[in-house]
Amino acid sequence: MKKIGIMLLSVIVSMTVLAGCGKNEQPEEKPIIVKTQKIGVNDGIIEGTYTGTVRGRYETNLSFQVGGRILNRNVQLGDTVSAGTVLMAIDARDVLEKSNQGDAQVVAAKAQLDLAQSNLTRYKQLFAQEAVPASVLDQYQSAYDAAEAQYNQAVAGAQQGHNAVGYTNLIAPMSGVISAINAEAGQVVGAGQTVMTLVESGELEVEINVPENHLPDVTLGKKVEVTFWALKNVKTEGIIREVAPMADSLSRTYKVRVAIQNPPKGMNLGMTASVKVSEAKNSSIGAMMPLTAIYQTGSDAQVWVVDTSDNTVHLKKIFFEDIGSNSVRVTGLSSGDIVVTAGVHKLHEGQKIKLMEDE
Repeated sequence: MKKIGIMLLSVIVSMTVLAGCGKNEQPEEKPIIVKTQKIGVNDGIIEGTYTGTVRGRYETNLSFQVGGRILNRNVQLGDTVSAGTVLMAIDARDVLEKSNQGDAQVVAAKAQLDLAQSNLTRYKQLFAQEAVPASVLDQYQSAYDAAEAQYNQAVAGAQQGHNAVGYTNLIAPMSGVISAINAEAGQVVGAGQTVMTLVESGELEVEINVPENHLPDVTLGKKVEVTFWALKNVKTEGIIREVAPMADSLSRTYKVRVAIQNPPKGMNLGMTASVKVSEAKNSSIGAMMPLTAIYQTGSDAQVWVVDTSDNTVHLKKIFFEDIGSNSVRVTGLSSGDIVVTAGVHKLHEGQKIKLMEDE
């Protein structure tokens, strides 16, 4: 009996030792299969499309150099005109009266000058005969100089009046297209008031408005793609020629001019154009991914990025740029990053995974 008890005790001790050893050993974690998305180089190119209008590079606001009532308008909006064409005319009667008044002043000034000349000649002779003192001669010399100055002033005023008569016709300074008409026959306009806009049709470009947060994307000399709503399947290359130095006070956008080096056939002033601009690639690029890839912890948005050296996952902070119904555009990732796009709340830091693509 004593031997049997010792044997039973040995068996119990052995089982206890074996059971204790089993509790200290942790089973190896089985890698789970995850769905991923690889951030490629092209994901860093975010294209923005801006709607613009075809305009002329050189636009001239035309106005009369004298004021008056418009008698007639000889062109219509959109007409093509040649240099020297009379576009508008104003009533020249008042201008002619001023011109005639200037001529009359010239005649009067000439009479005064002739009288002063005659007196000066006479007193020079008397002075030579020592009949008058030098002070008297100086007075007549001064009178002649004043009369000559008044005559020259009258001649200049008369010439200005003659020029004003020619200003009653508004003449096209160059060939182009009438893009705006701001005055009509019968309207009284002042000197310098814009009545018409003439666009030189030889060189066309596209004007777009870019918001201030995308201003770094539109650098001078950058190439862009231009399409036209009225010209189907027509694409052309444009170059950013000018960026306004100051934003519009109301829209807070910057005017950008895009030069079209090879305008397509049928491209006309006023057409609607679309300009596609791509952002520069950065080390931290923007990428589109499904909302299921986002792992939110508190106020920070993160994603699980796969370390391909040992197939483990690690959290990486990202920043939202645009949120859609089922997708989101984020920054903070690098080209080549592999991001888990499903089951992100079942993962933990350093967990082993298998890529669904590998399986």
